[in-house]
Amino acid sequence: MKDKANRLKSIRKIVHEQKISSQEELLQTLEEEGFSLTQATLSRDLKQLKIAKMPDYEGGYIYVLPEESSSLGKTIRMKTQDTHFASSGFVGIDFCGPFAVVKTKPAYAGGIAAEIDRRSSKNILGTIAGDDTILVIPREGVDKRKLVRTLSEVLPIN
Repeated sequence: MKDKANRLKSIRKIVHEQKISSQEELLQTLEEEGFSLTQATLSRDLKQLKIAKMPDYEGGYIYVLPEESSSLGKTIRMKTQDTHFASSGFVGIDFCGPFAVVKTKPAYAGGIAAEIDRRSSKNILGTIAGDDTILVIPREGVDKRKLVRTLSEVLPIN
């Protein structure tokens, strides 16, 4: 049985080099490399490493390292700006007072919210993402028109 430090290093290497789409697939790959662990341990390791499951450009889902998530966010943004935006994960947007609520396909909210945060201007304080919903919190004094204009840099809205 290999130690935790080696296991974490292997997880990072596997996720970086391979297209892993499930914990079961990652667990099997680790077992092939000589690691013996449970799914619960793997879940804790993924959380510790801040590895997230995000939609990929082929329409599936893959695990990504934190430093790779912004490049995947760029892919999502590019898809939202072309004629195939429906496959990007964006579903719609609605407003409640000063807040925007963005609806996405399941599992897309985290990636899209990360891109909104990454590109956030002086108009957006931050986002909170669930599985298919993003709450966009504008800065004090930002009206709906300014918020829509800012979000339109990332989302296919007018």
